[in-house]
Amino acid sequence: MKKIALVVLAVMSLVLTSCGKEKVVINGVADLENKKIGVQSGTTGEAWVQENVKGSKIASFKSGIDAALDLKTGRIDAVVLDELPAKEIVAHNDDLTIIYDPVFTNSKEEYAIAIKKGNKELLDNVNKTIDTLKANGEYDKLIQAFMPADGNIVVPEAKNSSASKIIKLGTNAAFPPFEYIDGKNVAGFDIEMGRAIAETCGAKLEVVDMNFDSLIPALASGAIDFIAAGMSVTEERKQNVDFSVPYFASEQVIIIRK
Repeated sequence: MKKIALVVLAVMSLVLTSCGKEKVVINGVADLENKKIGVQSGTTGEAWVQENVKGSKIASFKSGIDAALDLKTGRIDAVVLDELPAKEIVAHNDDLTIIYDPVFTNSKEEYAIAIKKGNKELLDNVNKTIDTLKANGEYDKLIQAFMPADGNIVVPEAKNSSASKIIKLGTNAAFPPFEYIDGKNVAGFDIEMGRAIAETCGAKLEVVDMNFDSLIPALASGAIDFIAAGMSVTEERKQNVDFSVPYFASEQVIIIRK
């Protein structure tokens, strides 16, 4: 009888403790203050939280997917991430949802290709490629392939290049639909743009996958020739790289548990 009473008391204590736990409510940017926030390391989302959210406890991850896993288990309260990768994560996790906030919507970020400072020849070829893709309709085809309204991505068949020259694209393959792992290969919108850039340069593309925050150092050291990784143009980054003309506009969003 005593054992049963102890068990009942233990269960009641657990219920009362759970009921007494403060529920985390996040409806927008204003509610992020003093919360545990997950971000992808080296991104503008990380920088924004550091600069704008008072009392936040920031947890930096190698990818948005890793951050989302900690969100699902309750280790963090929210994730701040670029819109399209966030939508991809939520599409595969029914217990998560996205919050849009005017603070982000009114300050869109522009993605561009990053090139080592002073490499004008490559920069000109990259800009020429982007302009050509937009003019001949190939850019719109890539949008339709990797960002379709029905969500069914169709990866274009890769063209085999016979060029002996190699040009290296640095990316972080954890940012769908711009770059992600498809089977054994890295695929995505940026990768297809990279192939077009390589073709303009008369070269064969080699994709180098690494952590996002390692990309600019790798570019500076010559380990890669350019970066195509959904990288937003910022004044801080402009000090270390040259950017192409922008090719896509995005915004940050907040991922929370439903």
